[in-house]
Amino acid sequence: MRVIPDRRTGADGAGAVSLKSISCLWTAIAVASALIVIPEAALAHITQGPIGGFESGFEHPLKGPDHFLAMLAVGIWGAQMGGRSVWTLPVTFPLIMVAGGIAGMLGIPLPGVELGIALSIIALGSAIAFAWRPVEVAALVLIGIFAICHGYAHGVELPGAADPADYAVGFVIATGLIHLLGIGVGLWLKKPMDGRLARALGGVIALGGVYFLAA
Repeated sequence: MRVIPDRRTGADGAGAVSLKSISCLWTAIAVASALIVIPEAALAHITQGPIGGFESGFEHPLKGPDHFLAMLAVGIWGAQMGGRSVWTLPVTFPLIMVAGGIAGMLGIPLPGVELGIALSIIALGSAIAFAWRPVEVAALVLIGIFAICHGYAHGVELPGAADPADYAVGFVIATGLIHLLGIGVGLWLKKPMDGRLARALGGVIALGGVYFLAA
C-alpha cells in the first residue's frame, strides 16, 4: 500500500503554526500590559482621603494595580503548580493578610512594606514565568511573607475608615475574587502551547513589579 504524505505538515504548515503561536503570545502580553498601565498606576499604594465602609474596601484592591497584580499572580501560580496548590495558595494569602492588617492597625513597626509589595509582584511573576514548582511549604512561606506586607499596608488605613470592619470584609472578598480570576486564567492558559502563554503573562507581571519598584 502506498502511503500518501500529509502536505499540511510541511514547511508552510509549520510556519503557520509558528506565526499563530507568536500572535497568541503578543496578545497575552498586550492584555497584561493594559492591566499595568491603567491611570491608577501613578498612585501610591496607600490611598489618600476619607475611606468608607464595605464599598470602599471592595473597590480598593480592584483600583490598586500593585495589589491586583499580586493577587492575580497568586491564583495563576497556584493553578500552574496544580494539585493542592490550586486552593492552598489563594486561601493562605488572605488569612495571613489579616494578620498583617492587624499589625498595621496596632501600629507595630514594619519597615520596607512598599518594597515588599513591589518585590512580591516581581517574585510571583517570575515564579510563573519560570514555571517554578517548589515544595508546597516553601511556596506557602513565600506567599505568607508577601501577604503580611499587603495586609499591613491596608491595615494602616483601617483606623481612619468610617466602618473598619465593613471595609475589611469588602477588601477580603474582593481579594478572594481576584484570586479566583487568577485561578481561572491560570487553568485556561495551562494547556495551550505547553503553558508558554501563562509563562509569558508571568513575565509581564514581573515587569510590572519592576515598574512599581522604580516608581
